[in-house]
Amino acid sequence: MLKKTFLLLAMALPAVAMAGNLPSHSTLRSELKSVVGSDNGGFETQMWATIVDRDGVVTTVVFSGKERGDQWPGSRVISAQKANTANAFSLPDFALSSANLYTAVQPDGSLYGLQHSNPVDVSVAYGGESSNIGTEKDFMVGKKIGGINVFGGGLALYDEEGELLGALGVSGDTSCADHNIAWKLRHALNLDYVPAGVNEIRGKMHLTDDNIVYDNVDWAHAKCSDKAKEVSQRFFKTRPTRKFPGNHVRRKP
Repeated sequence: MLKKTFLLLAMALPAVAMAGNLPSHSTLRSELKSVVGSDNGGFETQMWATIVDRDGVVTTVVFSGKERGDQWPGSRVISAQKANTANAFSLPDFALSSANLYTAVQPDGSLYGLQHSNPVDVSVAYGGESSNIGTEKDFMVGKKIGGINVFGGGLALYDEEGELLGALGVSGDTSCADHNIAWKLRHALNLDYVPAGVNEIRGKMHLTDDNIVYDNVDWAHAKCSDKAKEVSQRFFKTRPTRKFPGNHVRRKP
């Protein structure tokens, strides 16, 4: 019996190590619930959130409602796609949110076709028992989900040392509200030490981050509502990205 116990512990260790400094299931769910009820400029619906590590392996899947059916069922996999996207196209010194990709992937855009690359692994997305969805036993956990999503809700995660740990994906509302919720959630998790990005912060043009952009530029996102736009444009005051030595160096693609 003792030998079997040690074997089970050994099998569990890689999954624990994989998560590194990323949030636990309970922490992510608690913080998600705290920001869903706030004003995000959308429908104010319940949400899904997924985190992947730097290798694209899902570490956590949660929902904000009481039951898994309280959120759009389709948004579970979309949240995972957004996390995979932000991780796949961010670097240690430069972050791209999923919202930043919206215009570039349109026909004649500089990244047209990107959304068809890196497809979702459907065996991972839809495997396992339905009763485990959104729990610590969610079938996606410990596996690479893949997928590319090119609207708001995916953000890379950087710790206080500036290390790129992976990414967060949020889904369940309008794409603009998804971005706002993801931004608030990342800030609450203290994982927004963003080095640089395509968004130039108003009034401080030498600073950049991965916030959603609505102006008519290469990295812009479609507008969902005036309120959602207003919320995101206040982030440089209400929830600015944090600094570590050497970050926020202005850089243009």
